[in-house]
Amino acid sequence: MSDLLKVGIPKGSLEESTVELFRKAGWRITTASRSYFPNVDDEEMKCSLIRPQEMARYVERGTIDVGIAGRDWVRESDSDVVEVCEMVYSKVSRGTVRWVLVVNDDSTVRSPEDLRGGTISTELVGFTKRYFAERNIPVTVEFSWGATEAKVVEGLCDAIVEVTETGSTIRANGLRIVCELMESLPVMIANRKAWQDPWKRVKIEQIATLLQSTLRAEGMVGLKMNAPGDRVTAITEILPSLNNPTVAHLHNSDWVSIESILPERKVRSIVPELIKIGAEGIVEYPLNKII
Repeated sequence: MSDLLKVGIPKGSLEESTVELFRKAGWRITTASRSYFPNVDDEEMKCSLIRPQEMARYVERGTIDVGIAGRDWVRESDSDVVEVCEMVYSKVSRGTVRWVLVVNDDSTVRSPEDLRGGTISTELVGFTKRYFAERNIPVTVEFSWGATEAKVVEGLCDAIVEVTETGSTIRANGLRIVCELMESLPVMIANRKAWQDPWKRVKIEQIATLLQSTLRAEGMVGLKMNAPGDRVTAITEILPSLNNPTVAHLHNSDWVSIESILPERKVRSIVPELIKIGAEGIVEYPLNKII
């Protein structure tokens, strides 16, 4: 068919979470161990499994129209793509991460300028080269195939640029963070020509809206209860909500129905308080989307 959106699913650490995210958003994607082309129950979409490190390159070319990858790999490729939205995967380890400049703890390097003439090892070669070039700091940047932290420990380079969430592993290896170069999280990116196509843009925005609404619902639940009308103020004062709780009068009764959306972790402490105030028939229910 003429109207077909080519979607890149990140292969690797985000693959399973992304497929599950699409499922909750309304699309069933089925992967096979030996196939790079998952099936999707939407005749307007075609999916491909692509490494996040290569996603921006294929999106820029138009090989795929839209994909999800870390912002770090988008900047590494220096591709000309449209960043549609951020995708904060709260239930996987790779949420927001930092790329940092790291040296041995006993190094005399205290700032990027102190590395003038030095050698840096990293997976993020393109971005690192541009970072130092923009600051007129001459350095040699070498690609690291792995075990990057060991290279600076063994004196194979003067510093490394490495990804971290908390910095605890870096400190545990006797290393020190000099400064942060970039903060990154997953983003949805689109090909510029596809973004300008009216049909494709509507489809992309539809997917982005539903995926983000699904992410927004993670860790949130709905809470519904009945209560005497004179207890409404007391209940709503302790009941967290995205906006304000919904209050509706029950038919032919002085009682009301109160409904709210709140973080699941708060339910255990709030329910006992609600019962003391006079709430009854308390029902907790899961949420798939918050739009």
